[in-house]
Amino acid sequence: MVERWIMAALRNRRFFGIEELNQAIRELLVKLNQRPFRKRPGSSRASLFETLDKPALAPLPGERFDLSEWAKARVNIDYHVVFDGNYYSVPYNLVQEMVENRSLPTTVEIFHKGKRVASHLRSRGSGQTITNAEHRPRSHREHLDWTPSRMVNWARTIGPNTARLFERIMDDKPHPEMGYRGCLGIIRLAGKYSAERTEAAAERALLTGACRYKSIESILKNSLDRQPLEQPPAATPPPGHDNIRGAAYFDSGDQSCCSNQ
Repeated sequence: MVERWIMAALRNRRFFGIEELNQAIRELLVKLNQRPFRKRPGSSRASLFETLDKPALAPLPGERFDLSEWAKARVNIDYHVVFDGNYYSVPYNLVQEMVENRSLPTTVEIFHKGKRVASHLRSRGSGQTITNAEHRPRSHREHLDWTPSRMVNWARTIGPNTARLFERIMDDKPHPEMGYRGCLGIIRLAGKYSAERTEAAAERALLTGACRYKSIESILKNSLDRQPLEQPPAATPPPGHDNIRGAAYFDSGDQSCCSNQ
């Protein structure tokens, strides 16, 4: 009907501005809505709107509708979930549980089995850790106050290679807490595989440059820590030759190289 009574009626007219076009459409739209029905004498779209629809309308919401996004995540061992490149805390008893993240323009809400368990202001940065102190178990309340040196000292209880590995992990991260995340995972592996095997895995990781939690986990899972380490080949000196005199020749003050000139 709009094509017939509005678009077709305007097809041969030229307009030189959007306001001029809208005004012409508005005038034809009023006529269309006031056009009497064929099968309902005395009524039109405009009259039915006034008597039926308009009285039933409710006011518009006072606040603009916020479109939210949902995503699933598993709670890490440090009781944080990753969302949009940042880390948000949940109650510690939900470690390893699946949760749902609901993101709004200003907040991030976390649900477990349909119940909201955490709400945080949304961070617009990257690699930020947003933690509610009440989400930590009592034994971990002082965790955020740990310095990198204190974390490394903890790793020394397993072995020197593990301590060096912790240093590498934290040095490679822009924020210390991001390094703690991987270090805590390695500590958990030490309880599962023994300190001896974890120390051997750390030594292999340092030798190969695979200094990540996932690498340590893979080494232990595949028992690579029990295999002999392949040391890099030692550098061999170049073979002797008459034209290779070495530094000692020039330090001796021998001028024979110039005597024939």
